[in-house]
Parts: sequence; structure tokens; C-alpha cells
Amino acid sequence: MNLNANPNIPEEVRAVAADGTQLRYALMEIAREMDDVIALGRGDPDLDTPPHIVEAAKAAIRDGRANPTPVKGMDDLRAAIAAHMRQVNGLPVGADNVMVTTGGQEGLFLAIQALIDPGDEILVPDPRYSSYDDAIQRAGGVMVAVPTNREDAFNLEAEAVEAAITPASKALLIVTPSNPTAGIVTEDRARAIADVAIRHNLIVIVDEIYGKIVYEPWRHFSIGSLPGMAERAITLDAFSKSYAMTGWRCGYVAAPANVIDAMARVKQVTTGPVATVSQWAGLAAITGPQDCVSEYLNIYTERRAVLLDGLDRMGFSYGEPRGGLFVWADSSSTGIHAAELSYLLLKEGRVLIFPGTAFGDQWREYVRITMLEPIDTLKEAVDRMLPVLERYRL
Repeated sequence: MNLNANPNIPEEVRAVAADGTQLRYALMEIAREMDDVIALGRGDPDLDTPPHIVEAAKAAIRDGRANPTPVKGMDDLRAAIAAHMRQVNGLPVGADNVMVTTGGQEGLFLAIQALIDPGDEILVPDPRYSSYDDAIQRAGGVMVAVPTNREDAFNLEAEAVEAAITPASKALLIVTPSNPTAGIVTEDRARAIADVAIRHNLIVIVDEIYGKIVYEPWRHFSIGSLPGMAERAITLDAFSKSYAMTGWRCGYVAAPANVIDAMARVKQVTTGPVATVSQWAGLAAITGPQDCVSEYLNIYTERRAVLLDGLDRMGFSYGEPRGGLFVWADSSSTGIHAAELSYLLLKEGRVLIFPGTAFGDQWREYVRITMLEPIDTLKEAVDRMLPVLERYRL
């Protein structure tokens, strides 16, 4: 189907939607000027940070415990993170293998800067979160896309990884659950990929920031827990998604001690240690009651069901969202180009979603839709989108 030939799309809409990457930012600007917009675009949790975490931060300020920490983070927090990752993820790590970062995104940036030299290739699943591109480019690395597909729920295949390897390949980036696809790397695939990484001597950087948000019957699995991976796996995580702490900017990395030391040298001359108050909040999150994590997962599970029902009613196809906070939906079944659809849904339906081109130029028929609104609001969003689709559908 030639979506650009859809006669129902006004020419001025085509002009605005021509550049999908810029459109993402343009859509956010347009939304700011509009009233009553339902935001299903950005990925920041809408739930409140649990009270015991907030109280821990307040207590740190009140008690004068907000002085700067070592660049790798507070010793107590690093030890707690290591214990958590041993228990929950099965990673064979101690405090010396952990560094606290200013969010998960900085963790990725520091790992890339410490490990990638100009000309090194790093294999990245496609589609991918676009911030990865920037980190790789700034290190002089070369990003090599490894394809995933909707029919396989965007699970990563060991065969596809191995087919992309060249003599210049140095690292593989795994994102599980994935942003934007909501796919996961299942245990059987992780085991096969680990075998490939070991045979080809690849470093494996694993972004697990959505690892606690995985939907039944699926389970999160950390590739770094497998034999032979301890010396080559760098695992990234953060408190932002699981504990609704996006604005606290507190993440962490588990890696071989020499990699942590190299990352710390970069962090020392750039951002310095993470804000101490945020570290106390992170310590409360990881050592305190975990009921909030399961409670939030239950909320997202209910929202996911509502959103998928709405997408089915609208005629979208999508990869099964097995984890994370998104649905990666194919707009081609509607007969409307994804970028044009994103613009029309905002202007006429007052619903903000993101076109797939923000996650790779070839994803022109996909949109990313988040579930970060209450159920009644998600239902309202579906009710707003339906008439827009019917108006422009071929």
C-alpha cells in the first residue's frame, strides 16, 4: 500500500509530517499550546514516587546528609545494589562492580565512552531508542543495526546477531524489555546470544531499565547471569521506571571492576557524583518494601489490556508488548502514514503519540503509544482516536 497516495490526507499535513524526527519535537510543542491533550507519547511514569522513598530523601536533607559522595556513589547504596542484583538478577557482582549514575541514560553514555574506540562497531537491535545513536557517535563508534520483527514480538535472534558481526565488531547492545517495541529477549534467546558473544569475544551492554515491568506469562532474564558473561557483561538499570522516580535521576551500572573504574574517570570530569539526596532515595527504594513495584505492575497490566483492546478496535497490528510501558503499533493497516497519523490525532483528536521514525528512519509505518495515563483517560483517548481514523482511513 502506498500510504503517501492516500487522497484523504491534506497536502499541508504531508508537508508537516515529512521529517519524522523533527515531527516528534514539533508535536510536543504543538501539544503544549493546546488544551486538554491526552499525552501518550513520552515515557515518564505518571504514578507518584512511593511515600517511603520521598520520606527518606526528606530525612537526608533534614539530618544534614546531603554532602557530595564519591564519584562512584555512596558505599551503602553500591553494596545494596550489588546485593539486589545478585538476588533478583543472578549477577555475580559485589560493590566494586557497581557505580551509581545520573539516570540510566548516563550509564549508557559512560559505558560507551569507556569501551568504544573510533571505528569500533557496536551491534544494536532495530528499532532502538535514539539516544543510543548519540552516545555511539560521540565515541566515534559505528552503529550496526540488527533487525527484529513484529511476528517474533521483536525478540532478538542469535542468528541475526551473528550475521551482523564483522572483524570491527566490539560490542552488542541488548535492550530488554525494549523501548520502543516492548519486546523482551527471552531466556532461550539470551543463552544463544551469550554463546555468540563468547565465541566472537563481544562485550555485551544490557539495558534492563524496564526489567521489573514484564507481563504474565513472560519473565525477565539477565544475560549477565550466564556462565562466561561476568567478564564481558555491562548491565544498566535505574530507579526511574519501576519506582516512578524519573525526575530523581538515579541509575546504576554493574560491570567488571576495571570497566567501572574507566567509567568513573569519565564521570569525574563531566557530571561528578549523583545528587546525594537522590542516592538516599535510591537506597530506600532498593532496600525498602517492594510492594510498590508489584502494585505499579498491576496498574500497568490493567492499562495494557485497555489500550490493546482499543488498538484492536481501531484495526492496528502490533508486536505483543511483553514488557515496558509502550505499544509499538503498525499504522499501515489504517492506510495512514504514521507521521501523518500522529499529526492528525493530535490536531483533531487531541491525543499525542510518537511516529516510529523517531526510533529509526525505516519505521515509517509504526507509532509508539504509551500506557501512562489512568484507565478512564486511556478509554477517552481511544474514543477520540476512532473518529479521526474513520475520517482518513482508506
